[in-house]
Amino acid sequence: MNRKVAVGALTGALFLGGAGAAFAAGSAGNVEAAASSWHKITTRKSSGVSFHSGSYKFEPKGAKRGAFHWKGYLKDTSAGDGHNVYVQVRVEGYSWGRFNGKQKKSVWKDQLSYDGAAQYTKDAWIRACRDRGSFHPDNCSPTKHYKR
Repeated sequence: MNRKVAVGALTGALFLGGAGAAFAAGSAGNVEAAASSWHKITTRKSSGVSFHSGSYKFEPKGAKRGAFHWKGYLKDTSAGDGHNVYVQVRVEGYSWGRFNGKQKKSVWKDQLSYDGAAQYTKDAWIRACRDRGSFHPDNCSPTKHYKR
C-alpha cells in the first residue's frame, strides 16, 4: 500500500509541476501580448506639419519582423506654402526612413519600420517634418523616442 501512495504522490507532484510551468509559459506569452498592444503617439507637429491620431506597437518577435508598427494621419497644415510634409522614423542601428505625405492634404500612414538583421526592434524614434526645399532647412517636430 505504501508503494501506491508514493506513486500517487509522485504523479500529483509531477502534474502540479507541469501545470505551474504551463502557467508560467502562459504568463510570459501575456507579457509579450501586452508589449505588442497599441499605444498612443502624441501629436507631433511643427510649423506647416502635423502627425496626429497616431498609435504604435512593437510587433512580437517572429511576427512582422518584430517591427515598430506605427500609423496615423500626416497633414500639411500650411496648404498655401507650396511645401510637402513627411514623417521620419528611425530604428536602432539605422538612419532615418522618410514617409512622404501630400501637399494640401491629410493622408493616412500605416507602416512597419524594422531592422532586417534583428529578430525584433527595441528602440524607435519618430518625428514629423516639412520639406522646405533645397535652400532652407526642413523644420521638424521634436523627436519622440519609444522603447520596447
